[in-house]
Amino acid sequence: MRGAPPRCRGDAAAWEGAAPPPSAPVPMAPPGAALAAGLLFFPGLFLLGKAALRRLRCPEPHAAILAARLVSSVQAVMASTAGYIISSSCHHVIDDQHWLAGAYPQFAVPYFIYDVYAMFLCHWHRGRVKGHEVAPPPSLRAAAGAYLRKDLLMVLHHAAMVLVCFPVATLWRQGKGDFFLGCLLMAELSTPFVCLGKVLILYQRQHTILHKLNGVALLVTFLLCRVLLFPYLYWAYGRQRGLPLLQVPGALPPAYNAAAAALLAPQLYWFALICRGAWRLFRTPPPPPRQPP
Repeated sequence: MRGAPPRCRGDAAAWEGAAPPPSAPVPMAPPGAALAAGLLFFPGLFLLGKAALRRLRCPEPHAAILAARLVSSVQAVMASTAGYIISSSCHHVIDDQHWLAGAYPQFAVPYFIYDVYAMFLCHWHRGRVKGHEVAPPPSLRAAAGAYLRKDLLMVLHHAAMVLVCFPVATLWRQGKGDFFLGCLLMAELSTPFVCLGKVLILYQRQHTILHKLNGVALLVTFLLCRVLLFPYLYWAYGRQRGLPLLQVPGALPPAYNAAAAALLAPQLYWFALICRGAWRLFRTPPPPPRQPP
């Protein structure tokens, strides 16, 4: 028949040197479905975890703190897994796309809104945990003020994730740079170790071998996934463009470098705090004072 496609033996020759046939479009969820799922999932997981711990006769303050750490760890594992899938699937760091790069930010953004409240609950309940009692209990306004003074940087970080990073990831990129988004999602890999460390301190297990091993894991994952991540992103872009690493900043618009510096700055601050904590954890304790004869 006239115009019939080539068969069997001629198929390879017919397609040689031509553009590959277009792939079938990936089925996408309805707009807003991932956002709605996140709105239900993270608070729901917190409430379920807290209720389960209460049924196990866990005190209310402990149940709230443990449930919040559980949600943070689950979100971190999900984000890291999604980030690995995205980045490992994108061979071209600018043009390749993966559907998770559009879906997961919508699913995860409710977490950052929920977590601001969860962090306040942890701050509120920490004063009621044995060994951290505050008498009399502070008013809600005083507790909120103390919470903001203590965790202001983290609250600002979460606000930036919602008000800046989420619009950039879902609207401004226009399907470009899924590889970089995937790498940034893998920065969450250190979060479970942060949560485990706080749980061990809550139960006064900060002098155990487990706490020291967790501290090493936190130090390594934070260094690799949050600090050295940014030089790696510049190197990956330079490799794609055929540029040496030191020439990459000059090849990018100033706004890109400013955004990278703004993201890196708090990571360096938190890494310095982690290093200081590790130094205190692993340094040799001073010998006890001599008793007079």
